Amino acid sequence: MKTAKVFLVSLFFITALSIFLYSQNHWISMDQYVVQSSNLPQNFDDFKIVHLSDLHGQSFGKNQSYLLKKIHTFKPDLIAITGDLFDASSTIEASFNLIEQLTDYPVYFVTGNHESWRSDYVALEKQLAELGVHILRNEHKIIEIGKQQIEIIGIDDPNFGDSVDNNLQVSLKESDPNSFKLLLSHRPETFEHYVEKEIDLVLSGHAHGGQFRLPFINGIVAPDQGLFPTFTEGIHTKNKTTMIISRGLGNSIIPQRLFNRPNLIQIILKADA
Repeated sequence: MKTAKVFLVSLFFITALSIFLYSQNHWISMDQYVVQSSNLPQNFDDFKIVHLSDLHGQSFGKNQSYLLKKIHTFKPDLIAITGDLFDASSTIEASFNLIEQLTDYPVYFVTGNHESWRSDYVALEKQLAELGVHILRNEHKIIEIGKQQIEIIGIDDPNFGDSVDNNLQVSLKESDPNSFKLLLSHRPETFEHYVEKEIDLVLSGHAHGGQFRLPFINGIVAPDQGLFPTFTEGIHTKNKTTMIISRGLGNSIIPQRLFNRPNLIQIILKADA
């Protein structure tokens, strides 16, 4: 009888632990931010953005149904993907499965470090472009609503060969200094460069939320920031610049998240009255 009780208790804890660990890697958390700016044109008031980052080729439901439902429910005006859509060592099917089902939205994409590590990235980028994805490689484009416009800027991950600062300078070379600027950049740790260039809103990823998160400590480790990193998630502001960091959706080198579920971000832009 005692042996049976020990077995049942052990089975309960093993089952509970398995469910918990599964949830940490597969149950998507949603964060919503309202970003207000006096520099935003009135026609862009209530403009909605879905920000996703660091998918690393992971699947969320059959044919990405779980992830897609959350995107469709928000009805975004734009989808921003801030790098590591593909993982350096995994297959590409799940990533393209998602993109193929987002063709009803304007999708903008910038590279991450994992794209730079793939020998087939040039071919992958061509496939993305054929699916209608706007690939921003150290350049800016205009988004217009009723003759009012904002600029969306995208820079390469520095693993492609040049620094964040240099990439920003190239991207902003013919930019209108008075326009609202939305920047997509994989790297959050270079926040000061974005502040220096007076970017209005930066969307970033890369840090995976610190991978493991603990109360009062927050993220434990992040690439290019080391232990107890500063820029792992959420909203950061300095001067006129706001940066929103996604905790990412997938994993790469470290296969398990703890108290740090996959993250999808909804953003609503608000113009000052």
